[in-house]
Amino acid sequence: MQCSWKAVLLLALASIAIQYTAIRTFTAKSLHTCPGLAEAGLAERLCEEGPTFTYNLSRKTHILILATTRSGSSFVGQLFNQHLDVFYLFEPLYHVQNTLIPRFTQGRSPADRRVMLGASRDLLRSLYDCDLHFLENYIKPPPVNHTTDRVFRRGASRVLCSRPVCDPPPGSADLVLEEGDCVRKCGLLNLTVAAEACRERSHVAIKTVRVPEVNDLRALVEDPRLNLKVIQLVRDPRGILASRSETFRDTYRLWRLWYGTGRKPYNLDVTQLTTVCEDFSNSVSTGLTRPSWLKGKYMLVRYEDLARNPMKKTEEIYGFLGIPLDSHVARWIQNNTQGDPALGKHKYGTVRNSAATAEKWRFRLSYDIVAFAQNACQRVLAQLGYRMATSEEELKNPSISLVEERDFRPFS
Repeated sequence: MQCSWKAVLLLALASIAIQYTAIRTFTAKSLHTCPGLAEAGLAERLCEEGPTFTYNLSRKTHILILATTRSGSSFVGQLFNQHLDVFYLFEPLYHVQNTLIPRFTQGRSPADRRVMLGASRDLLRSLYDCDLHFLENYIKPPPVNHTTDRVFRRGASRVLCSRPVCDPPPGSADLVLEEGDCVRKCGLLNLTVAAEACRERSHVAIKTVRVPEVNDLRALVEDPRLNLKVIQLVRDPRGILASRSETFRDTYRLWRLWYGTGRKPYNLDVTQLTTVCEDFSNSVSTGLTRPSWLKGKYMLVRYEDLARNPMKKTEEIYGFLGIPLDSHVARWIQNNTQGDPALGKHKYGTVRNSAATAEKWRFRLSYDIVAFAQNACQRVLAQLGYRMATSEEELKNPSISLVEERDFRPFS
């Protein structure tokens, strides 16, 4: 009887050991998705080859700047790019869009959007894990020996334009090259060296204007392998419309025609405005209802608040992230928010008088266009605290602010 009891005990212990080994083996093999891009519909497949991810035991902070075009995202990106302990990438999802969109007629159907978002999430996971080789699946032409000159806006990343990632010509004294000189002087980008530079830093920040809503990020936010924090940048849609009309003159030529003639074109593409408002409204509605999955992970930032008080708002952002503010960031803010507007004429430039820029759109749109935009976007304007201009006189009067005082505290 005693021998039988001991045999049962030994069998139970052996079973536990086997189960423990199996669990360890399973969890050690991180799930990953196939990088094969030759066919659509592959984003959800699991396969044996592709990027792998380890659990984030170091608790490296992963920062995502969620924005839209002409909302001030390049400026916000620089708040992280200038930090010496942050690895920053400017719009890496451009490569996903550039690779996948030509396969679709419009790229806007629900199926197309699912493929785009699936591929984007996979790439973001890889990049936050400093696996830059996965980016090669989306670069055209493909890199050779992990080297390429086709990374979009490489020069916007400080790390990618400084040693050891950058290999400037002999005699070059520049420790960090300006964006315009980076590609010309640094030569080919070695993604293996860049990945090592990423791993040497404590935090990774990525800017994107290619994810419509914060809901699209839920799988990443809840992924235990990441320590993702989302900074959602918003701007008055009227200001976005004015900025896009001036920057993308051909695409927005009908809006400029309306401004020039005073007559609304019959074939005006109003979705160029309404899509921004709908995406903002849907995303902000999620953020402001404070779902549990966003707790400690989400901060809403109005561009206008940042433009008026750049240092104060930057301190709040870094406080939310739990990262010490670097003196290089503070110096950059000082040099780039009180500058000569003539120095900021490049469409993605960041040198400007930020306070003067925040509501400059009021003098670039006619009241008819503003009234149309206010009617189309009234819900999101109310959500974000942007006042309606009730007349031409009010619109053009700079002493009357159209930005309400609101305190959008981080969800923590």
